[in-house]
Amino acid sequence: MKEMLRTLFRPLLAPFEKGTGPYAYRPLNRKLLIVMGILFAGLATGVYLAGRGGDDIAYLLPVLVFGAVALVCLVVGGLGNERAVSRIWGNR
Repeated sequence: MKEMLRTLFRPLLAPFEKGTGPYAYRPLNRKLLIVMGILFAGLATGVYLAGRGGDDIAYLLPVLVFGAVALVCLVVGGLGNERAVSRIWGNR
């Protein structure tokens, strides 16, 4: 199942997993990345629920941005290899 999901999200994972240089990986970074993804998903949901009652659709911009950040964090945190996780945090 994980390999099927990695194949599906390959376009998202590939930029973070490429490279051959040294990197510094700590397992805590993966856990923090997943927690950060959950928080951004909650933020996107909260903005959507707060803004959907009005006539203006400008609230969708932060929903899309926060949702995209949540998606990247959750995909890299859940499916990415150690290099991808360390690249998100900037540990090289």
